[in-house]
Amino acid sequence: MRKPETKSKFLKKRRAKKSTTCTQCGKSFASTRNLEIHMRIHTESLEVHMRRHMEIHTGEKLFICDQCGKTFLSASNLKTHLTVHTKETHSCSVCGKSFSQLRSLHRHQKTHTGVREYMCFECEKTFTAAIYLRRHQRIHTGEKPYKCLQCDKRFRQSQQLKTHEMIHTGEKPYKCLQCDKSFSQSNHLKTHEMIHTGEKPYKCSHCDKRFNRSSTLKTHERIHTGEKPYTCDQCGKTFLWALSLKTHLTSHSKEKPHSCTVCGKSFSVLKSLQSHQKIHTGVREYMCFECEKTFITAQCLKQHQRIHTGENPYKCSHCDKRFNWSANLKRHERIHTGEKLHTCDQCGKSFYIKSQLKIHMKIHAVEKPHHRSLRSRDLTDVNKKGRTKGKNVPQCKKRFT
Repeated sequence: MRKPETKSKFLKKRRAKKSTTCTQCGKSFASTRNLEIHMRIHTESLEVHMRRHMEIHTGEKLFICDQCGKTFLSASNLKTHLTVHTKETHSCSVCGKSFSQLRSLHRHQKTHTGVREYMCFECEKTFTAAIYLRRHQRIHTGEKPYKCLQCDKRFRQSQQLKTHEMIHTGEKPYKCLQCDKSFSQSNHLKTHEMIHTGEKPYKCSHCDKRFNRSSTLKTHERIHTGEKPYTCDQCGKTFLWALSLKTHLTSHSKEKPHSCTVCGKSFSVLKSLQSHQKIHTGVREYMCFECEKTFITAQCLKQHQRIHTGENPYKCSHCDKRFNWSANLKRHERIHTGEKLHTCDQCGKSFYIKSQLKIHMKIHAVEKPHHRSLRSRDLTDVNKKGRTKGKNVPQCKKRFT
């Protein structure tokens, strides 16, 4: 049971709180130092505040680190940065992760406690720190205060700007010790290093497949859930991946700028042309180790291998039927939706799949595929018993589909 506070303790706390409370607006602070910094809002002129704020947009950084030459917008940012050079660290007692700033450690520790006290009133998403909430709110406001001086591109976060600026400088400070490959971001290096270690920490809960990136796992799981977050704004068609949507959009433009130099066939996507050209070269560099069958592209090999593994990753959202190819799933789903994309230009009849239309088109052909009558001159060479007179008999050219 909590002990009751004495009168002296209570008065001491009240005096402490009173001493750290702003007399102008009533806001309270944890320390007198924070109150002093706050009081500048009331004492300093509007012109000073505007000048400080404009430094964000101009990119002017007056405070320079004398140890590494890095520049900062404010003195407090420089002071925080200097802790990097002192090598002083603060370690988390739960997971052992170290931080150069005590404030960063306190923020990190909330990930273990699960306390998320800061909430966005727009979407009700919660955060462990006020700084994360402020960053998030820029999604709703559209604010991008950090501007690249090289190309005028703007960003919501300062770290995003720093990462972007490395494109212009060519800086890649994170180097792989195994193969000397360099990266502009530490997380890119960590992901790359898994290639050497073979580590794949992210496991699919549906098919036990593993990945070295959480984003790749998230994208993969859409195959099982049927989620298609990317929608075409012209026809409403949905896609699993942003790249698939981008490729699809070319079908609306009717443009096919990539032409094969051998047969003249045109493609809307360069990758499709490159895959097609292998048909002419005859190069089939991808081989199945199960049956030794060879393929033109890695994608064709991957699709073929599902025959051996029995994997059917594409599930119909209407009847739970599964398929080994996404194209087969698309064709099947048209049975449920009633969509018939392939239309006969002669009679207007529509079909679910292209092969059905091809068979139908033979009805309109001048020469019927299942019947060919003998010409009158051929009949003269046949007697009443059906036997031929001599060897001068026309060859049968009857065809079937």
